[in-house]
Amino acid sequence: MLKKVPHTYTIIAVVILICAVLSWIIPAGEYVRETVDVNGTMRTVIVDNSFHEVEQAPQSWEVFSTLLNGFERQAGIIAFLLIMGGAFHILNSSRSIDVGIYSFLDFTRRLEGYSLIRKIGVNNVVISLIIILFSLFGAVFGMSEETLAFVIIIVPLAISMGYDSITGLCMVYVAAHVGFSGAVLNPFTIGIAQGLSDLPLFSGFEYRLFCWVVLTSILIICVLFYARKIKKHPTKSPVYELDTYWRHREMQVTEDVTYKTSRSAYTIYGLVCVALLLFSVYYPQTTFTVGESTLVFPAVPIFSGLFVISAAVGLRKSTHFFILNLLAFTIAFLIIGVMGYGWYLSEIAAIFLAMGILSGFANSESPDTLIKHFLDGAKDMLSAALVVALAGGIIQILQEGRIIDPILHAMAAGMGEAGRIASLGSMYLVQTFINLIIPSGSAKAALTMPIMAPFSDVLGISRQATVLAYQFGDGFTNMITPTSAILMGALGIARIPYEVWIKWFWKLLLLFIIIGFLLLIPTILVPLNGF
Repeated sequence: MLKKVPHTYTIIAVVILICAVLSWIIPAGEYVRETVDVNGTMRTVIVDNSFHEVEQAPQSWEVFSTLLNGFERQAGIIAFLLIMGGAFHILNSSRSIDVGIYSFLDFTRRLEGYSLIRKIGVNNVVISLIIILFSLFGAVFGMSEETLAFVIIIVPLAISMGYDSITGLCMVYVAAHVGFSGAVLNPFTIGIAQGLSDLPLFSGFEYRLFCWVVLTSILIICVLFYARKIKKHPTKSPVYELDTYWRHREMQVTEDVTYKTSRSAYTIYGLVCVALLLFSVYYPQTTFTVGESTLVFPAVPIFSGLFVISAAVGLRKSTHFFILNLLAFTIAFLIIGVMGYGWYLSEIAAIFLAMGILSGFANSESPDTLIKHFLDGAKDMLSAALVVALAGGIIQILQEGRIIDPILHAMAAGMGEAGRIASLGSMYLVQTFINLIIPSGSAKAALTMPIMAPFSDVLGISRQATVLAYQFGDGFTNMITPTSAILMGALGIARIPYEVWIKWFWKLLLLFIIIGFLLLIPTILVPLNGF
């Protein structure tokens, strides 16, 4: 039995009140900021030695406006959640994901015929590969918001494999953010931090790659250990009762699903083929940038051709497999769009909304039925949207109260009296703490690196080590801070209450923070390339 803990809304409301009280206690202050060019992008950064006191701006009645202000601040994430909820509810109405999950599980059972796979465990292989994939996405192009689109797929898969929603969330959301923490080529964190520190772009690649391998391996071990325990004793899961929703969704496919292909599915197939042909003509080549390397190849035409072939095969089996093809290639084009064309929330929401509508029509549903499914799905996401809005309100109070800069200034000033290892550890802890109130990696880089980089020169610490301290500090606490709209959105989709997540995740978080500090020590004691 879980001990009675406050509701997620209560926890966030208390944090907002505490921040409001601090705005009366902490003397207000600000840094002077200027706009500079960082790797071809204009960024607002802090001017050295520019901190000064300003007029106090205590927050009182403003706490009641945080919900509205949070909605305005996080409008993109909130709209994304509602659209994703609606689109996937349309998709789920066809029961194609259920069919896909059962087909996947049947395939994995057949793999048990191989002795090596049987010894390792098919489920262990599946979990490990999914974690490695999403961790790699986080490390290379900073996958964060994009994970929300996959949580709604991986969580039901984990339930079907005999695990719980926490296992599913770890396979996708936590994996991407561990990769984000051990980023190798992430332009949104490493690129900006190194640019602001006057370091060669993506230098120190080798040691960061080693850090990513260590962190991802630890996550795989921890998740496999936890998943094994839940597989043996499902009721020991802290979300066992909460997962009833998912278990009821996924256990009814094999007997009452009719496998046939509708005429409308063939019509949708033809329309999508025409659209992909036009896109292939308009986007004949795609340029992918990974670090300082670029790769140009006809990604859109190639994947369009693959869709034409695989979707035709799917149509011969049933409408469900055609819709699964739509989903698979939506994800493929999402990756192409993010890595090749800089897609963000609006483009990702658009492509998934299109997928939902097309899958609904392929399933022979009327426009009115599609709208009903969409509204039902958006309604399911409303609770998550409210949490995201409240989390945005925390940042609003801190900024309007003018206490973020004084907190940063006080912590930076307290690091100069220790030795190099202790000073680097202090930088790491400062970055970790700041991330609790400023979860945006690029914003925190612009805020802290202009201070930390010159300060590291005085302490005799390499700027590369300072960037690594920022990187770890930026990543780990993203997975627990209530100010992270992405965390709140992922928990909302997975139907895991924030208070339950904290109670389960804090030990894993502490482990990663300790490992992060241990990985920082060699940057001072051992000669490393780029450091």
